[in-house]
Amino acid sequence: MLYRVLMKKKENIAKKIKKPWPTRDAMEQIYEMKLWGGNTFDFYSGVGSHDPAVINPYIDVLTLFLRSFKKPIVVCDLGCGDFNVGKELVKHTKNYIAVDIVADLITYNKEKFKEENLEFLCLDIAVNDLPSGDCALLRQVLQHLSNAEVQSILNKLVNFKYFILTEHIPEGDFVPNKDIISGQGIRLKKQSGLNILASPFNFKVKEQRQLLSVFLNNCKGVIVTTLYEIF
Repeated sequence: MLYRVLMKKKENIAKKIKKPWPTRDAMEQIYEMKLWGGNTFDFYSGVGSHDPAVINPYIDVLTLFLRSFKKPIVVCDLGCGDFNVGKELVKHTKNYIAVDIVADLITYNKEKFKEENLEFLCLDIAVNDLPSGDCALLRQVLQHLSNAEVQSILNKLVNFKYFILTEHIPEGDFVPNKDIISGQGIRLKKQSGLNILASPFNFKVKEQRQLLSVFLNNCKGVIVTTLYEIF
């Protein structure tokens, strides 16, 4: 009888304890169901990680940035996905730490991509502590996350000297930072996009510089890459 009472209490406690955000489950489902396409791939992070018109200019400007330092820097790729883009940048860094929330994806990447200065980690960047480094990359990651998760991540980015953010936003004027449920979709469906300097985030930076804008022919919006130097 006592055992049943104790087990019932544990069940009630377990029901009350909820994940802060169901993002891991959502991202695992995206890859399992191939919601971003790529039926012939084991893991596919979508057109934004494979379209040459999108990724080649990004790789070019990131290469210029990374090679501008006298000594190679440590880069943390927060949301590395299938690593089709990151693999082109590793050679320009001292150490490259690639992070993603999907455990099977990280296991796959570890087997496929092997470099002495490359490390893969499975982390929820909104929940877990971030690895240390000089520059953080978030390429089309925050656009999929709720404002609460975005804020949690921004709070941790102050530990980096540089932060390079890539976001898919509407062309022209728009109301920034409309909240969404984390998952496959982005704020573009609400005619919104992220602006981390605007409310409710009001992220403080020492300097900002737009590195790249890619206008898309097959869908609305523009993909903007911005370099932030943090205090």
